Amino acid sequence: MPKLPDELLALAERVSNRGRWGADDRRGTLNLIDADAVRRGAAAVRDGKVFSLAVPFDADGPQTGAIPGRDNPELTMTAVNVAYTGDADGFCTNDDAFSMGVQAATHWDALSHVGYSHELYNGVADTTVTEAGSSELGIERFGPIVTRGILLDVARLHGVDHFDDNHPIRAEELDRCVADAGLTVEPGDIVMVRTGHMHFLRIGEKDRYRMVCPGLSVDTIEWLHDHQVAGVASDTFVLECFPGEDPAALLPVHMIQLRDMGLAQGQIWALDELAADCAADGRHECLLSATPLPLTGASGGPVAPTATK
Repeated sequence: MPKLPDELLALAERVSNRGRWGADDRRGTLNLIDADAVRRGAAAVRDGKVFSLAVPFDADGPQTGAIPGRDNPELTMTAVNVAYTGDADGFCTNDDAFSMGVQAATHWDALSHVGYSHELYNGVADTTVTEAGSSELGIERFGPIVTRGILLDVARLHGVDHFDDNHPIRAEELDRCVADAGLTVEPGDIVMVRTGHMHFLRIGEKDRYRMVCPGLSVDTIEWLHDHQVAGVASDTFVLECFPGEDPAALLPVHMIQLRDMGLAQGQIWALDELAADCAADGRHECLLSATPLPLTGASGGPVAPTATK
């Protein structure tokens, strides 16, 4: 399979941010989050309602074992009611350890997660990733993420609770969602795309959640570039439609967005509660706080995003 078909290589060139923020840039489109973007997010807070956008981090998570190393979160107690002085009526403590695949639950992909032609974002060589992690593009490079979030509810746009197939989302659908919300996407915003796909997790169909995903088509790549978004997240396992529309291109949205655009991608975000509130009050913007755990060298980072309205 070629790295990308010629027409997608041309698209990758058009949306490339290589060198845009300097040869040493390691944050990609997150550079677009400036003071204005943060203030815009803060201005979206009116009622003080806070929504968690994370799935539970536990052993009953979305993973099925199909992807090696991407294990559901597991908690191990290392101390249980230990009386340090020997007196059970005195100081007692509990402690624990935690392990998981960094992309096993709600997460961001780091810019080291995907590359092609031996390169990662901004021309960084793929040899900078070793068994010790990424020396250049680990998730710790993202830093704090606080900006305006905009919910684009594609499922509601079509009048459905969820899609039963790998519905490819087009740019015109994003335009319609933005128009319905009465908003303008501005540089540094993060868009959250709801498909309703969490339905399959709720009913226990994890393989269905993982293997057949509605999501972004390659048609949306230029839309996200033109709107200068800082990141995009969705409620699906893959973010892009999967299986994809072109059998000659494996996960082309990942390849172009991460390697060429340096665009932060979030997956497995729980958007249903926020979406219901947005539909009720007609306001589809929020203050989004979504800083990943700064795991040095990691190719992704668990995150517990919050949306405040």
